[in-house]
Amino acid sequence: MFASRALLKQIQRRKRRRHLKSNSKNPKKALNLSHTKQDLTSEDGFSLKGSTPSQNYGVQPLGNFYLSASPHNSRNTGLGNIQTLTDELVLDILGLLEGTHLGILSTVSKSFYVFCNHEPLWRNLVLESCEVSKNGFLFNGSWKSTFIAAYKPSFELKIGTLGFKVQDFYSDYLFQSWLCANLEMKHEWLERDNIIRRKGISVDEFVLDFEEPNKPVLLEGCLDNWSAIKKWDRDYVVKVCGDARFAVGPVEMKLDDYYVYADQAQEERPLYLFDPKFVNKVPKLGQDYEVPVYFKEDLFSVLGDERPDYRWVIIGPAGSGSSFHIDPNSTSAWNAVVKGSKKWVLFPPDVVPPGVHPSSDGAEVACPVSITEWFMNFYESTKTWKKKPVECICRAGEVIFVPNGWWHLVINLEDSIAITQNFVSRRNLLNVLDFLKRPNASTLVSGTRDRVNLHDKFKKAIEESLPGTIDELALKAEKKKAEQEKPSFWDSVKDSNSGGFTFSF
Repeated sequence: MFASRALLKQIQRRKRRRHLKSNSKNPKKALNLSHTKQDLTSEDGFSLKGSTPSQNYGVQPLGNFYLSASPHNSRNTGLGNIQTLTDELVLDILGLLEGTHLGILSTVSKSFYVFCNHEPLWRNLVLESCEVSKNGFLFNGSWKSTFIAAYKPSFELKIGTLGFKVQDFYSDYLFQSWLCANLEMKHEWLERDNIIRRKGISVDEFVLDFEEPNKPVLLEGCLDNWSAIKKWDRDYVVKVCGDARFAVGPVEMKLDDYYVYADQAQEERPLYLFDPKFVNKVPKLGQDYEVPVYFKEDLFSVLGDERPDYRWVIIGPAGSGSSFHIDPNSTSAWNAVVKGSKKWVLFPPDVVPPGVHPSSDGAEVACPVSITEWFMNFYESTKTWKKKPVECICRAGEVIFVPNGWWHLVINLEDSIAITQNFVSRRNLLNVLDFLKRPNASTLVSGTRDRVNLHDKFKKAIEESLPGTIDELALKAEKKKAEQEKPSFWDSVKDSNSGGFTFSF
């Protein structure tokens, strides 16, 4: 009955995120979300996506309960003695059940009907069964109907048309989950564009102005010679990729099956196609692009086949993306949009984004459940920060440089295809070596089977391929640090204890 091992891990992850939901427990905050579709559009600047909104079974935010004529919240009456548990904990418990038992429990009461039809429960069941079998899935309109179609192919079910609404059911958690899955990005979330943009600069200018000072920049015009820019659309990539399977979350899928999902899914966290082996699987894709001239130096290449994962094809629908993270192994990165557009929000290494809670060792990061949730609950506060985030919309044909250590969030504004690569250059080599030899490197290093010995292997390969480079860079770093710590002439003048020259009249 219980698929306990995998699902208990999910419960632990959810518990780490639970405190991030504090805003949704504020009744006044909930009232800001207590609108019909028309109210959402007119009053708060919210608007629902043009496609048919997903089913929310009549769930309303808790703030509406204070305005209701009914004295009862059917959420509580239908749960009986477990009504005192939080919505998150109720869902954690239900997440331990198999699909058959979820279906049976959904007939017990209206409240259990709503909870047991929560789409992420069925999504977990589908993905876990696919992960075990190593097969993908064919999306069937909703995660529940997808699960049923695989479990009982002869039984056809379309949840979106058969679900009914429950009266007087109030839950901030469930309502916000539905709202985040169906909201369009607000205009004020997209209008700020303060990144530096450059076109036609030299490699030396890029290194001096951006790579050495570790500053992001958006580069224009450096993909003009890519065949991918002219050829890569849905029809082309589906044809070229054929039966090749790509990494989509915890499973692998054929590209045409993934697009079937992407066209139908409307959820908080759409699955993202993010594959590090795409060139090996479909060599033709690797022939359609080349590394921009600014990022040609790639020192991890000295490891040959033992190098960590470093390049990915990224495909996803509007609303998909990556929540706040720092790129692996202290590398820098470039991200080129081939089709579509992406909203970027970046914070420097010394500024942790609001709502983001990294563990003390950096091995784990607790973030809001979805990117839209972060924008709803935390984005506004950044406008008053002294160190504001760097933001932009990166469009087809443009490349963004992401310096090492920078926090960044990315969300697709439309169906998008992109290529990204992480790299190590001389400007960042010492940082990467320091990162790889941390005491907890085995938990921090990613993209390679041998996490423990990567530092020694990389350092040895650099010394053999580029003898003297590490010592030379270390000497330069020491000189630079000494220059920065040395007081200027005027600082010494102002310091009366320094023994330097002082004015006397």
